[in-house]
Amino acid sequence: MTLRLTFFPLRIFAKIRRKLILALFGLLAQLQSNSTNVPRPLKDVLLTEPKPKPGRTIFFLETTRIVRPKPEMMNNMLQLTARQACAIESAALHNPTFEVFVLFAGATYRYHENSSQHQQPIIDAILSYENVKLRQLNLRRYVTGTPIEDWVKYGELFGSSFLINHISDLLRFITLYRFGGIYLDMDVVLLRSMEDVPLNYAGAESDSHVASGVMSMAPHGFGHQFAKYCLRDFQRHFDGDAWGNNGPGVITRVIQRVCRTKNITLMMEDEKRCLGFKVFDQNAFYAVPWEDWRHFFDPNLQKQTLARTKDSYLVHIWNDVSKQINRVGSRTAYGIYAQQHCPRVYAVAAEYF
Repeated sequence: MTLRLTFFPLRIFAKIRRKLILALFGLLAQLQSNSTNVPRPLKDVLLTEPKPKPGRTIFFLETTRIVRPKPEMMNNMLQLTARQACAIESAALHNPTFEVFVLFAGATYRYHENSSQHQQPIIDAILSYENVKLRQLNLRRYVTGTPIEDWVKYGELFGSSFLINHISDLLRFITLYRFGGIYLDMDVVLLRSMEDVPLNYAGAESDSHVASGVMSMAPHGFGHQFAKYCLRDFQRHFDGDAWGNNGPGVITRVIQRVCRTKNITLMMEDEKRCLGFKVFDQNAFYAVPWEDWRHFFDPNLQKQTLARTKDSYLVHIWNDVSKQINRVGSRTAYGIYAQQHCPRVYAVAAEYF
Protein backbone atom coordinates (compact mmCIF):
# COMPACT_ATOMS: atom_id res chain seq x y z
CA MET A 1 0.00 0.00 0.00
CA THR A 2 1.39 3.33 -1.04
CA LEU A 3 0.95 6.34 1.29
CA ARG A 4 0.39 9.50 -0.63
CA LEU A 5 1.20 12.80 1.07
CA THR A 6 -0.48 15.91 -0.16
CA PHE A 7 1.50 19.12 0.25
CA PHE A 8 -0.40 22.42 0.25
CA PRO A 9 1.27 25.48 -1.15
CA LEU A 10 2.65 27.84 1.49
CA ARG A 11 0.21 30.55 0.48
CA ILE A 12 -2.73 28.32 1.48
CA PHE A 13 -1.20 27.68 4.91
CA ALA A 14 -0.66 31.41 5.36
CA LYS A 15 -4.27 32.10 4.41
CA ILE A 16 -5.57 29.51 6.88
CA ARG A 17 -3.34 30.84 9.66
CA ARG A 18 -4.51 34.39 9.01
CA LYS A 19 -8.15 33.32 9.29
CA LEU A 20 -7.47 31.46 12.54
CA ILE A 21 -5.72 34.48 14.04
CA LEU A 22 -8.56 36.77 13.04
CA ALA A 23 -11.09 34.36 14.53
CA LEU A 24 -9.09 34.18 17.76
CA PHE A 25 -8.93 37.96 18.06
CA GLY A 26 -12.66 38.15 17.39
CA LEU A 27 -13.33 35.61 20.14
CA LEU A 28 -11.13 37.51 22.61
CA ALA A 29 -12.88 40.79 21.76
CA GLN A 30 -16.25 39.16 22.32
CA LEU A 31 -15.17 37.73 25.67
CA GLN A 32 -13.86 41.12 26.74
CA SER A 33 -17.08 42.80 25.67
CA ASN A 34 -19.14 40.27 27.59
CA SER A 35 -17.02 40.72 30.72
CA THR A 36 -17.38 44.51 30.71
CA ASN A 37 -21.15 44.15 30.34
CA VAL A 38 -21.45 42.02 33.47
CA PRO A 39 -22.07 44.06 36.66
CA ARG A 40 -19.29 43.78 39.20
CA PRO A 41 -19.63 44.14 42.97
CA LEU A 42 -18.07 47.13 44.65
CA LYS A 43 -14.98 46.22 46.62
CA ASP A 44 -15.31 45.65 50.36
CA VAL A 45 -13.91 48.52 52.42
CA LEU A 46 -12.25 46.15 54.92
CA LEU A 47 -10.73 43.82 52.31
CA THR A 48 -9.45 46.26 49.71
CA GLU A 49 -6.51 48.58 49.40
CA PRO A 50 -6.30 51.47 49.72
CA LYS A 51 -8.17 51.53 52.99
CA PRO A 52 -9.38 54.79 54.53
CA LYS A 53 -6.60 56.93 55.93
CA PRO A 54 -7.13 57.11 59.71
CA GLY A 55 -8.20 60.62 60.65
CA ARG A 56 -7.85 61.89 57.07
CA THR A 57 -11.05 60.57 55.52
CA ILE A 58 -14.55 61.94 55.07
CA PHE A 59 -17.24 59.25 55.13
CA PHE A 60 -20.71 59.06 53.62
CA LEU A 61 -23.06 56.10 54.16
CA GLU A 62 -25.80 54.76 51.89
CA THR A 63 -27.92 52.21 53.77
CA THR A 64 -31.18 51.77 51.85
CA ARG A 65 -30.16 48.38 50.36
CA ILE A 66 -29.36 46.64 53.60
CA VAL A 67 -32.94 46.01 54.76
CA ARG A 68 -34.32 44.02 51.84
CA PRO A 69 -31.46 43.19 49.48
CA LYS A 70 -32.75 41.73 46.22
CA PRO A 71 -31.25 38.46 44.94
CA GLU A 72 -31.00 39.83 41.40
CA MET A 73 -27.92 41.94 40.69
CA MET A 74 -29.93 44.39 38.61
CA ASN A 75 -31.92 45.40 41.69
CA ASN A 76 -28.74 46.12 43.66
CA MET A 77 -27.04 48.35 41.11
CA LEU A 78 -25.11 51.39 42.27
CA GLN A 79 -27.33 54.45 42.35
CA LEU A 80 -26.98 57.94 43.77
CA THR A 81 -29.33 60.88 43.58
CA ALA A 82 -28.09 64.23 42.38
CA ARG A 83 -28.29 65.58 45.92
CA GLN A 84 -26.21 62.74 47.31
CA ALA A 85 -23.65 63.19 44.55
CA CYS A 86 -23.57 66.93 45.23
CA ALA A 87 -22.70 66.28 48.87
CA ILE A 88 -19.89 63.93 47.82
CA GLU A 89 -18.48 66.30 45.20
CA SER A 90 -18.56 69.28 47.54
CA ALA A 91 -16.57 67.28 50.12
CA ALA A 92 -14.01 66.17 47.53
CA LEU A 93 -13.73 69.64 46.00
CA HIS A 94 -13.12 71.52 49.24
CA ASN A 95 -10.95 68.87 50.93
CA PRO A 96 -8.48 67.66 48.29
CA THR A 97 -5.98 66.25 50.80
CA PHE A 98 -8.66 64.09 52.46
CA GLU A 99 -10.00 60.84 51.05
CA VAL A 100 -13.76 60.72 50.52
CA PHE A 101 -15.15 57.22 51.04
CA VAL A 102 -18.75 56.49 50.11
CA LEU A 103 -19.81 53.27 51.84
CA PHE A 104 -22.77 51.26 50.57
CA ALA A 105 -24.25 48.90 53.14
CA GLY A 106 -25.03 45.58 51.47
CA ALA A 107 -24.24 44.07 48.09
CA THR A 108 -23.87 46.80 45.47
CA TYR A 109 -22.93 46.35 41.82
CA ARG A 110 -21.84 48.64 39.01
CA TYR A 111 -20.94 48.23 35.36
CA HIS A 112 -17.40 48.65 34.11
CA GLU A 113 -16.84 52.18 32.83
CA ASN A 114 -16.23 50.78 29.33
CA SER A 115 -19.48 48.83 29.33
CA SER A 116 -22.20 49.70 26.84
CA GLN A 117 -24.56 49.50 29.84
CA HIS A 118 -22.67 52.17 31.76
CA GLN A 119 -24.70 55.37 31.54
CA GLN A 120 -24.29 57.09 34.89
CA PRO A 121 -23.05 60.64 34.31
CA ILE A 122 -23.64 61.56 37.96
CA ILE A 123 -21.39 58.70 39.12
CA ASP A 124 -18.79 59.66 36.52
CA ALA A 125 -18.88 63.23 37.81
CA ILE A 126 -17.92 62.29 41.39
CA LEU A 127 -15.37 59.69 40.28
CA SER A 128 -13.60 62.38 38.26
CA TYR A 129 -12.17 63.41 41.64
CA GLU A 130 -9.16 61.25 42.51
CA ASN A 131 -9.91 61.32 46.24
CA VAL A 132 -13.38 59.74 45.90
CA LYS A 133 -13.66 56.00 46.56
CA LEU A 134 -16.80 53.82 46.36
CA ARG A 135 -16.91 50.75 48.59
CA GLN A 136 -19.44 48.33 50.02
CA LEU A 137 -19.53 46.90 53.52
CA ASN A 138 -20.87 43.72 55.03
CA LEU A 139 -22.61 44.55 58.29
CA ARG A 140 -21.59 41.45 60.22
CA ARG A 141 -17.99 41.73 59.08
CA TYR A 142 -18.00 45.46 59.83
CA VAL A 143 -19.08 45.05 63.45
CA THR A 144 -16.60 42.24 64.11
CA GLY A 145 -13.96 43.32 66.60
CA THR A 146 -15.94 46.32 67.84
CA PRO A 147 -17.44 46.78 71.33
CA ILE A 148 -20.94 46.24 69.94
CA GLU A 149 -20.24 43.04 67.96
CA ASP A 150 -22.07 40.58 70.22
CA TRP A 151 -25.10 42.83 70.65
CA VAL A 152 -25.57 43.27 66.90
CA LYS A 153 -25.27 39.54 66.26
CA TYR A 154 -27.84 38.89 68.99
CA GLY A 155 -30.35 40.67 66.73
CA GLU A 156 -32.20 43.32 68.75
CA LEU A 157 -31.26 45.94 66.17
CA PHE A 158 -33.23 44.17 63.43
CA GLY A 159 -36.51 44.52 65.31
CA SER A 160 -36.34 48.30 64.94
CA SER A 161 -39.36 50.17 63.59
CA PHE A 162 -36.91 52.52 61.82
CA LEU A 163 -34.40 49.95 60.68
CA ILE A 164 -32.72 51.88 57.87
CA ASN A 165 -32.27 54.95 60.07
CA HIS A 166 -30.99 52.98 63.03
CA ILE A 167 -28.54 50.95 60.95
CA SER A 168 -27.28 54.25 59.55
CA ASP A 169 -26.91 55.59 63.10
CA LEU A 170 -24.94 52.52 64.15
CA LEU A 171 -22.68 52.44 61.10
CA ARG A 172 -21.56 56.05 61.48
CA PHE A 173 -20.36 55.35 65.03
CA ILE A 174 -18.66 52.10 63.98
CA THR A 175 -16.97 53.89 61.08
CA LEU A 176 -15.55 56.59 63.35
CA TYR A 177 -14.51 53.91 65.86
CA ARG A 178 -12.65 51.99 63.14
CA PHE A 179 -11.02 54.82 61.22
CA GLY A 180 -11.63 58.16 62.89
CA GLY A 181 -12.10 61.12 60.58
CA ILE A 182 -15.32 62.92 59.62
CA TYR A 183 -18.80 61.54 59.06
CA LEU A 184 -21.30 63.57 57.01
CA ASP A 185 -24.94 63.01 56.11
CA MET A 186 -25.61 62.70 52.38
CA ASP A 187 -27.94 65.71 52.26
CA VAL A 188 -25.35 68.37 52.94
CA VAL A 189 -23.37 70.76 50.77
CA LEU A 190 -19.92 71.78 51.98
CA LEU A 191 -19.22 75.47 51.54
CA ARG A 192 -15.58 75.49 52.64
CA SER A 193 -12.71 73.24 53.64
CA MET A 194 -12.72 71.31 56.89
CA GLU A 195 -9.19 69.96 56.49
CA ASP A 196 -7.70 72.27 59.13
CA VAL A 197 -10.48 71.87 61.70
CA PRO A 198 -9.06 69.80 64.57
CA LEU A 199 -10.78 66.42 64.92
CA ASN A 200 -13.22 65.65 67.74
CA TYR A 201 -16.31 67.76 67.19
CA ALA A 202 -20.03 67.81 66.47
CA GLY A 203 -22.57 70.58 66.15
CA ALA A 204 -25.56 71.80 68.14
CA GLU A 205 -28.85 71.53 66.29
CA SER A 206 -30.86 73.31 68.98
CA ASP A 207 -30.54 74.59 72.53
CA SER A 208 -31.06 71.08 73.86
CA HIS A 209 -29.55 68.64 71.34
CA VAL A 210 -26.30 67.94 69.55
CA ALA A 211 -26.88 66.41 66.10
CA SER A 212 -25.24 63.36 64.55
CA GLY A 213 -25.32 64.55 60.92
CA VAL A 214 -21.78 65.96 61.17
CA MET A 215 -19.35 64.26 63.54
CA SER A 216 -15.60 64.00 63.82
CA MET A 217 -13.49 61.77 66.04
CA ALA A 218 -9.77 61.18 66.09
CA PRO A 219 -8.61 57.62 65.31
CA HIS A 220 -6.56 57.37 68.50
CA GLY A 221 -6.57 58.63 72.06
CA PHE A 222 -9.59 60.53 73.34
CA GLY A 223 -11.37 60.53 69.97
CA HIS A 224 -11.24 56.74 69.75
CA GLN A 225 -12.42 56.47 73.36
CA PHE A 226 -15.27 58.87 72.60
CA ALA A 227 -16.39 56.65 69.69
CA LYS A 228 -16.32 53.69 72.07
CA TYR A 229 -18.51 55.61 74.52
CA CYS A 230 -20.98 56.21 71.67
CA LEU A 231 -21.17 52.51 70.79
CA ARG A 232 -21.71 51.58 74.44
CA ASP A 233 -24.46 54.17 74.74
CA PHE A 234 -26.09 52.97 71.52
CA GLN A 235 -26.34 49.47 72.95
CA ARG A 236 -27.35 50.49 76.46
CA HIS A 237 -30.11 52.93 75.44
CA PHE A 238 -31.24 51.43 72.13
CA ASP A 239 -34.92 52.03 71.42
CA GLY A 240 -36.21 50.65 68.14
CA ASP A 241 -39.43 52.67 68.36
CA ALA A 242 -37.80 56.09 68.78
CA TRP A 243 -36.52 57.64 65.54
CA GLY A 244 -33.91 60.00 67.02
CA ASN A 245 -32.90 58.14 70.14
CA ASN A 246 -30.04 56.18 68.59
CA GLY A 247 -28.36 58.94 66.55
CA PRO A 248 -28.62 62.47 67.94
CA GLY A 249 -29.73 60.91 71.22
CA VAL A 250 -26.46 58.99 71.50
CA ILE A 251 -24.11 61.88 70.72
CA THR A 252 -26.10 64.22 73.00
CA ARG A 253 -26.03 61.84 75.97
CA VAL A 254 -22.32 61.07 75.59
CA ILE A 255 -21.38 64.74 75.30
CA GLN A 256 -23.47 65.56 78.35
CA ARG A 257 -21.58 62.95 80.35
CA VAL A 258 -18.17 64.02 79.04
CA CYS A 259 -18.87 67.71 79.57
CA ARG A 260 -20.66 67.12 82.89
CA THR A 261 -23.52 69.40 81.89
CA LYS A 262 -26.72 69.40 79.84
CA ASN A 263 -26.27 73.08 79.05
CA ILE A 264 -25.35 73.35 75.36
CA THR A 265 -24.19 76.96 75.78
CA LEU A 266 -21.68 75.93 78.45
CA MET A 267 -20.38 73.17 76.16
CA MET A 268 -19.76 75.68 73.37
CA GLU A 269 -18.17 78.32 75.60
CA ASP A 270 -15.76 76.08 77.50
CA GLU A 271 -13.91 73.42 75.47
CA LYS A 272 -11.82 72.41 78.50
CA ARG A 273 -15.03 71.33 80.20
CA CYS A 274 -15.52 68.82 77.35
CA LEU A 275 -11.93 67.51 77.46
CA GLY A 276 -11.15 68.92 74.02
CA PHE A 277 -14.30 67.78 72.24
CA LYS A 278 -15.70 70.85 70.48
CA VAL A 279 -19.40 71.55 70.18
CA PHE A 280 -19.97 74.02 67.35
CA ASP A 281 -22.87 76.43 67.54
CA GLN A 282 -25.89 75.93 65.33
CA ASN A 283 -24.58 78.27 62.66
CA ALA A 284 -21.69 75.96 61.74
CA PHE A 285 -23.72 73.05 60.32
CA TYR A 286 -27.43 73.71 60.90
CA ALA A 287 -27.88 77.45 60.35
CA VAL A 288 -31.20 76.74 58.63
CA PRO A 289 -33.19 74.43 60.94
CA TRP A 290 -35.37 71.70 59.54
CA GLU A 291 -38.53 73.71 60.15
CA ASP A 292 -37.26 76.26 57.59
CA TRP A 293 -36.20 73.75 54.93
CA ARG A 294 -38.31 75.49 52.27
CA HIS A 295 -36.03 78.52 52.51
CA PHE A 296 -33.43 76.61 50.44
CA PHE A 297 -35.89 76.30 47.56
CA ASP A 298 -37.78 79.60 47.60
CA PRO A 299 -36.36 82.19 45.15
CA ASN A 300 -37.88 84.96 47.27
CA LEU A 301 -35.77 83.85 50.25
CA GLN A 302 -32.54 83.34 48.32
CA LYS A 303 -30.63 86.39 49.61
CA GLN A 304 -31.83 85.87 53.16
CA THR A 305 -30.78 82.21 53.15
CA LEU A 306 -27.37 82.92 51.61
CA ALA A 307 -26.74 85.59 54.24
CA ARG A 308 -27.85 83.23 56.97
CA THR A 309 -25.28 80.60 55.92
CA LYS A 310 -22.37 82.84 54.87
CA ASP A 311 -20.24 81.77 57.85
CA SER A 312 -21.29 78.09 57.85
CA TYR A 313 -18.98 75.20 57.03
CA LEU A 314 -21.86 73.45 55.29
CA VAL A 315 -25.61 73.49 54.87
CA HIS A 316 -27.96 70.65 55.72
CA ILE A 317 -30.83 70.33 53.24
CA TRP A 318 -33.05 68.07 55.39
CA ASN A 319 -33.80 65.61 52.61
CA ASP A 320 -36.28 63.62 54.69
CA VAL A 321 -38.72 66.49 54.29
CA SER A 322 -37.34 68.34 51.26
CA LYS A 323 -37.14 65.35 48.89
CA GLN A 324 -40.62 66.19 47.63
CA ILE A 325 -38.98 68.97 45.63
CA ASN A 326 -37.02 67.40 42.78
CA ARG A 327 -36.48 70.41 40.55
CA VAL A 328 -34.29 73.21 41.83
CA GLY A 329 -34.17 76.54 40.07
CA SER A 330 -30.90 78.39 39.61
CA ARG A 331 -32.39 81.36 41.49
CA THR A 332 -32.81 79.42 44.74
CA ALA A 333 -30.22 79.26 47.51
CA TYR A 334 -29.76 75.52 46.98
CA GLY A 335 -29.37 76.02 43.24
CA ILE A 336 -26.60 78.53 43.88
CA TYR A 337 -24.89 76.22 46.39
CA ALA A 338 -24.97 73.42 43.81
CA GLN A 339 -23.57 75.52 40.98
CA GLN A 340 -20.68 76.73 43.13
CA HIS A 341 -19.86 73.71 45.27
CA CYS A 342 -20.73 70.68 43.14
CA PRO A 343 -20.26 72.11 39.64
CA ARG A 344 -19.66 68.81 37.82
CA VAL A 345 -22.78 67.17 39.22
CA TYR A 346 -24.78 70.31 38.55
CA ALA A 347 -23.57 70.32 34.94
CA VAL A 348 -25.03 66.87 34.28
CA ALA A 349 -28.08 67.06 36.54
CA ALA A 350 -29.01 70.65 35.64
CA GLU A 351 -32.00 71.69 37.79
CA TYR A 352 -33.13 68.17 38.69
CA PHE A 353 -31.95 67.78 42.27
